[in-house]
Amino acid sequence: MSLTETLRLQPRRSGKYLQLQRVRPGVWLAWMIILLAILAAIFPQLLTHYDPESGVPGTQLMPPDSHHWLGTDQLGRDLYSRIIYGARWSLSAASAAVSVGLVVGSLGGMLAAFSGRTTETLTMRLVDVLLSIPALLLSLTIIILLGAGTLHAALAVGCASVAHFARLSRAEVLRIRQQDYIEAAFGSGGRFFAVFFRHVLPNALPNILAFSALQFGQAILALSTLSFLGFGSPPPIPEWGLLIAEGRNYLATAWWLTVFPGVVVIGIVLATNRISRALSGENL
Repeated sequence: MSLTETLRLQPRRSGKYLQLQRVRPGVWLAWMIILLAILAAIFPQLLTHYDPESGVPGTQLMPPDSHHWLGTDQLGRDLYSRIIYGARWSLSAASAAVSVGLVVGSLGGMLAAFSGRTTETLTMRLVDVLLSIPALLLSLTIIILLGAGTLHAALAVGCASVAHFARLSRAEVLRIRQQDYIEAAFGSGGRFFAVFFRHVLPNALPNILAFSALQFGQAILALSTLSFLGFGSPPPIPEWGLLIAEGRNYLATAWWLTVFPGVVVIGIVLATNRISRALSGENL
């Protein structure tokens, strides 16, 4: 057999496969940013030796220099160390918020689409009501009922995202239900929960996880907004939104107090958005 015939018989790799093999610097950079943030949240002492809650007299509002890379705040506390230690609070709160939306919303949407028409109608009408309320207004309402705090803010943001997860998971299940292998699974005697957990859930999960990455960035923004408004973490917790709120009073004389925490929040949000696009199959 000639070399030409051998190559002709070999399976051709699709364009999507070739695209996946390409090096995408944006995705690698996004993962590096997220991994660095996770490292700061788990082991902050490896990245800084300053105490984030203790200031040094005489070092108030110092601009960035070789000793304090991002400057100091109004109490002489190192801003770099406060941002590093704040990663634990911001990322953990965002993770809790996304977990609430992922578990409650996804399971509700999946079961609604995979069950009877009455259950699906009632569930989706409730989702429509939640989607008609602005997310920030819904979060503020929940916080007013529960009280301010990091945990309550995370719960409020998570409840505001439940409807989005429910709508997406329902659409994914409705798409999968029309596949032939689902009908074959039921035709061969498969039970409801067996088919659901063996065939429906594994096929719907990738797109839901990609959406979770996107929602993680949105949760960071929402939690920072709530902290900026005074409904999130209380001082002296170095949460990123609180750092921005504390620095706004010194914006004219100490710009670094607001700019650097804002850049960190923007960087995390852009990184999660890029990862979400990569997980969903977009190669932009």
